[in-house]
Amino acid sequence: MPFTFARLTALPDCVLIRTARHGDDRGWFAETYKKSTLASAGIHAEFRQDNHSFSARVGTLRGLHFQIAPAAQGKLVRVLSGEVFDVVVDLRDGPAFGRWASVKLAAADSTMLWIPEGFAHGFQTVVSDTAVTYKTTAEYSPEHERGIRWDDPELAIPWPIADPILSERDRTWPSLSRALQTR
Repeated sequence: MPFTFARLTALPDCVLIRTARHGDDRGWFAETYKKSTLASAGIHAEFRQDNHSFSARVGTLRGLHFQIAPAAQGKLVRVLSGEVFDVVVDLRDGPAFGRWASVKLAAADSTMLWIPEGFAHGFQTVVSDTAVTYKTTAEYSPEHERGIRWDDPELAIPWPIADPILSERDRTWPSLSRALQTR
């Protein structure tokens, strides 16, 4: 089987995916996306855009980002080089609202994360020279973009590096409760 799937305990709609590598003395080969295999695990997505970010320094934090309807995004996140502490926050109405989960995603172990629509997403690099790519189910739409403060006390996420490197935009997102007033 080229993929194995594990649902996140705290947020079972988010799925950790590990791809199998087939190697020899030249290196290795892995399938990184196969629609039918993901569908067999309940992941039905039509991707509209691919994104690629590179972070040169340890501690770079990107997030917590989301888009509201009609441009809400599901994401399939993969680390091409390096490693990240990846976080998802459930923003859907229901008993899991405001619950978050984190996973390690690393190029070395070929892990990916499926994040359906209705979640905020962010990550922090834990090694230098980290490249992350992700497929999205909707195109980027500035008018639908929102975010949540990375250090919102309501969430109390234990980021591995306490003094992150942030963009000005990520530094000024509102708290969870204030961010959702604008959805």
